[in-house]
Amino acid sequence: MPFIVITLLLAMLLSVALPNNAYAAESGALGVSESSSEESAESPRPDSFGRDTPRHTVQGFISALSENDYLLASNYLNVPKSDNPTTIVRQFKQALDAGGRFQPDLQISNESEGNLTDQLPSQQENVGVISIGEKDVSLILERVVSDRGEKYWQFSSDTLSSIPEVIENTEPTLVSRYTIDSLEGKKLFGYQLADLVAALTMVVSSFILTYIGVWLLYHLLRIVYPRLRGTPLPLPNKVILPLSVVVMALILSEVMVYAGVSVTLREPVNRFTDIASWVALTWLLLRVIDAIFTRAVNLSYKKNYTERVSILGLLRKVVKALLLIFAVIVIFGNLGFDLTTGIAALGVGGLALALGAQKTIENLVGSVVVVADSPVRIGDYCKFGTYEGTVIDIGIRSSRVRTLSRTIVTVPNGDFSSMQIENFTSRDMFRFCHLLYLKRTADLNVVFKMVNDLDKFIKEHDLTNQEWNQVNILELRQDCYVVQLQAYVNAVGIIEFYDKQNTLFIDVLKKVSEYKVEHALPTQQLIVNQTELDHHMENSTAETEEDGSDHNSSTNNDEANISIENDNNHNNIDMTKNEDEKDSDKSDDKPSQHGFPLATVSRRGALKALKHKSHMLRKSKFKHAKSKFGFSIWNQP
Repeated sequence: MPFIVITLLLAMLLSVALPNNAYAAESGALGVSESSSEESAESPRPDSFGRDTPRHTVQGFISALSENDYLLASNYLNVPKSDNPTTIVRQFKQALDAGGRFQPDLQISNESEGNLTDQLPSQQENVGVISIGEKDVSLILERVVSDRGEKYWQFSSDTLSSIPEVIENTEPTLVSRYTIDSLEGKKLFGYQLADLVAALTMVVSSFILTYIGVWLLYHLLRIVYPRLRGTPLPLPNKVILPLSVVVMALILSEVMVYAGVSVTLREPVNRFTDIASWVALTWLLLRVIDAIFTRAVNLSYKKNYTERVSILGLLRKVVKALLLIFAVIVIFGNLGFDLTTGIAALGVGGLALALGAQKTIENLVGSVVVVADSPVRIGDYCKFGTYEGTVIDIGIRSSRVRTLSRTIVTVPNGDFSSMQIENFTSRDMFRFCHLLYLKRTADLNVVFKMVNDLDKFIKEHDLTNQEWNQVNILELRQDCYVVQLQAYVNAVGIIEFYDKQNTLFIDVLKKVSEYKVEHALPTQQLIVNQTELDHHMENSTAETEEDGSDHNSSTNNDEANISIENDNNHNNIDMTKNEDEKDSDKSDDKPSQHGFPLATVSRRGALKALKHKSHMLRKSKFKHAKSKFGFSIWNQP
């Protein structure tokens, strides 16, 4: 709000302090030399007082009046030669001060031919009206041709002839009645100080009264609207201030005419009010746009259309930018600037920018297409190109998808909108389609009965619907029958479908177990080269024989030693017993002839024999494995 207020004050100062002086430039300044006589003959020479267009004529006349140069102002009036031009200008100014209303500058034609679409002759132009009491006089401009062939616009003689009759009924204005004597005759910025004080007072009082009225009206609507529509008022209270400025700008011009403010000050103030009204109207429309798009964003979140939020944000910015550009053009036009060249440059610059940002614009259009067509939404699981995953964001330039590997793939919306997108989340049901493999050893009657029973079982199952349920023999292979089970299952998401699929699997397998059939498992065959196999078998046989002979000899020697030791021990034991039976208990602890206890010797022999036996067992197993020519391995899929 402070920025808007400062802008309005600056516009007012520019409008008041810098009135539009529409004087034409000299021919030398325009680059027209005396040698170019042919070009001068074809195109009319510019008027020295700037009366080439109706708008310049009105602005030049107001500027001359503000400088109190009545002689200069008389050049803008088509005054008969018999009349006093100063008197005519003074009377004309008095009538304009009492009730003159000029049209806004943008509504007055700025072409040398004038406005040819109105109902007036081509040589006349209506630029306003004087209303005093019950009498109205139209302010008509007419195009005059001078003796030298110059064409320019002046206030018509018919308008000027009606002025004396109108000013007969004029009364003193409010400004002249209530002006302080100390302000009489004083000027500021070329204007009467009394008029400036009166205009400032009217601006402030009009704004305060308008603001109070709009505030009361808004709160009244805030109470009445919910009772009539059942919903809160969609407009925020931020619209009160700009709406007050718009209303104030509309009524301020009439208030100043009624108060009798001088036309020389009224026209700059009217120009300021036009600027203020456009600024306030732009401000008001920005508030309304914010309210509309905020409501749209809330509805998008409510209906789970979250991907539209970013597009709504983009559209909001675009609409605001276009509105501001249009407002700037109108405001500078009211200030008197010629925007033809600027608009042309803006168009060329916009075209160059568009050509330089083709890919960006393509992505912006693609984002709009993705949102409008809605092939996917945020949270949907989809497949596009060589990727598949969950959509996590649909932005202005690109969309982001999280894959099953938990990585994020960023796809430009221009490419994303042109792809074939498969949306898994949008499916209304899930397909259950699996195969059973049965061995060919099963009885055909049993297989046929099982297929018919499974078909009936699938159709009547609680988890399947009536979309397409069928069980049939799909294929006859060399080793098995292929039975296809197909059905559709209603589920909200993939997790629910997997749970129901597990239940359906168990029920089908239990049903299959009631029949005398076996599941066929896939086989794998390993082929070994016969020549290499024979060579390895010969080598292994030779090694086995050598190892066996060595172990036999060592074993026989050990057994012989053990037997000899045992015989000697027995002899010793017997001799000891015959001599003295009391020492028989100690004979077991005595060492043998080899210096070791008998229990230790026998234990070592047993260990050696066990080692030899295990070695021979491993050799025999290896030999048995090498002797096979081929084998099959059955694996569960």
